[in-house]
Amino acid sequence: MIHSLSGELTQKMGKFLFVGIGGVEFKVMVPATSESKLPKLGDKIVVYTFLHIREGGADLYGFLTEKELSFFELLISVSGIGPKSAVSILSVAPVDQLMAAVSRGEAEILQKSSGVGKKTSERIVLELKDKITADGDEVSVKVMESDNDVYDALINLGYSRRDARNVLDKIDTALTDTGDRLRDALKKIKN
Repeated sequence: MIHSLSGELTQKMGKFLFVGIGGVEFKVMVPATSESKLPKLGDKIVVYTFLHIREGGADLYGFLTEKELSFFELLISVSGIGPKSAVSILSVAPVDQLMAAVSRGEAEILQKSSGVGKKTSERIVLELKDKITADGDEVSVKVMESDNDVYDALINLGYSRRDARNVLDKIDTALTDTGDRLRDALKKIKN
């Protein structure tokens, strides 16, 4: 997996940016909201990435913050939402505003994204509302401390990010030990 790219911003072309690293240039699709935050061409950039393998190729999606990447991964865990739809949603408004709206149950903002209607936006809110916390100005994804380790272990075992993210919600909340949580996740991911 490619977690992030750190290199030189070589080009900006619509919804894509190009990052040059050691003679190799990576084409990365980014949300429209990232455009105003990009450095000048030739400057150093760090882009947090999600690699999507599909039949006929691979796509690299990029985000300027880990919070955007986390929300993107939550979005694609929702049935019917693929990476392109998730990027489209993230292009509607800043990630904090989107997360706050979802945590309050406000689906309307998501409908501003092309291809996301009322039913889809309501499904997103229904599935993600309990996974996001909003305390004042701080909005974050709810994750148990040990869940990062469980998630990483599942990825290293070859499970997809989507499957790993989905099974975290199914782990018995009474389990607090990382090893126990991983065993429970493995049982549930195989079912």
